[in-house]
Parts: sequence; structure tokens; C-alpha cells
Amino acid sequence: MTPEFGSRRTAIVTGGAKRIGACFVRALAEDGWTLLIHCRESVAEAEAIAAEIGNGARVVAADLATVDGPDRVIAALEGMPPPALLVNSASLFELDSHDDFTAEAWDAHMNANARGPALLSRGFARAVPAGQGALIVNLLDAKLAQPNPDFYSYTISKMAFAGVSELMARVLAPQGIRVNAIAPSVTMVSGPQSRENFAKVHAMNALHRGVDVDDLVRALRFLVASPAITGQTIAVDGGQRFLSLPRDVQFMES
Repeated sequence: MTPEFGSRRTAIVTGGAKRIGACFVRALAEDGWTLLIHCRESVAEAEAIAAEIGNGARVVAADLATVDGPDRVIAALEGMPPPALLVNSASLFELDSHDDFTAEAWDAHMNANARGPALLSRGFARAVPAGQGALIVNLLDAKLAQPNPDFYSYTISKMAFAGVSELMARVLAPQGIRVNAIAPSVTMVSGPQSRENFAKVHAMNALHRGVDVDDLVRALRFLVASPAITGQTIAVDGGQRFLSLPRDVQFMES
């Protein structure tokens, strides 16, 4: 815990029951935060992590793509230490293209990946006690620096969320709330990708070194510990954006 946030504050991590979100939860617990672990359906997994980390950790199940989902998360803060950190790591990631995307897929991605976290961030900002510092960290995608058309609806929703992140940083700065983002390249097996394909393409970047969750945790901890930084996006991609890949890495040959 850094002086900016005081001695005991709550961190909210969306999608905190599995994968990258769960790694963030455990790291923040190690750093002394009280955790509100959000999940959509993985309640058993979230409850197991809450029991593991202790320190008053709590679980809230909510679909952030619905209108009232973000409000349910904020309501779950009742009785917890004051909120000071929100990590928007939950995401919908489904394969489509320009030729076959549907209105339903478009709306689903926009609601889950842009509108939902935007509403949650607004509710979080309103819940932060006046005069106390806070931080929002949004998980974007390194592909936004060099877009390719795979995962079409997903990519556009992350583009929208990048805009939300920039505007929130400007709007919330006078309130003492910082807003930053982390943009990782492929870190875990994702979507229709096989483990064999992941092993082949994980290190397909300029550094020839695959990105792992520890890299993302270090980026998060850096942002937490940097009170003068807001409105920034940290690309954690091993320089993959320098390669200008024409397709998503999982569809490329190593």
C-alpha cells in the first residue's frame, strides 16, 4: 500500500476469479489491499480465492454487460474499507470478422468491454471519499497500436474503451483520481487458440520473449506506486506492435 491510498483501502478487480484477473487479485492481496472480487458466473472460483487471501475479501457476481450490473458491484462495497483502486480486467473475447459480425455480437462486445466498465468506473469515482486519492487501471490490448481485422467486434470495443480511458483521465484528474491502462499482447491461451499454437506464437514479438502474467502484475504495481502518472497506456507486448502483423498472432505461423 502506498501513501497515496492510506493504510487500508479496497481494490475492485473485475473478472477476478480466473486468468489474469485472478493473478491481479492475489498480487494486490499480497500488497495489503482488501479485495472485492467481481465475477460473472465463476462464483465458486472467486469464493475460493477470497478464502485463500482473507483480509475481508468479498465476492460479487454481476454481468457488467447489463444496465444494472455495474451498480451491483458498487453496492457490494457496503461495509468494506473505502475504495481506492479499480482494475477493469473483465472482457468478452469472441472471434468474428468484418464479413460475418452480427449486430448481436457488436452489442455484446460493446456492452461488456466499453459501456460496462465505463459505468462501473463512474460509480467507483462517486464512491471514492472526497479528498482521497484513487486509481483506475483499464486492461486494453496491444493490438490497438497495430490493429488487424481478426476478432472484429472485440477490437472495436477495445478501441472504444481506449477512448473512454483517455476521457476519464481528463475528467477525473481534478478529483484526484488517476486513470491508466495496460495493453498486453497474448499472455494466455485465448479464444479458439490451442496450447500448441500458443507455444509457437507466444514469443512472436521484437524481443522474442513471451509476455506472462508476472509482467502484467509488475505493470499494475508500477502504476499503483506512481502518483504522478495518469492518462497513460503501458504496452506490455515485447515490441509485438513493431511487427505490423496482418492477422492476430494465433493465426500466424511462427
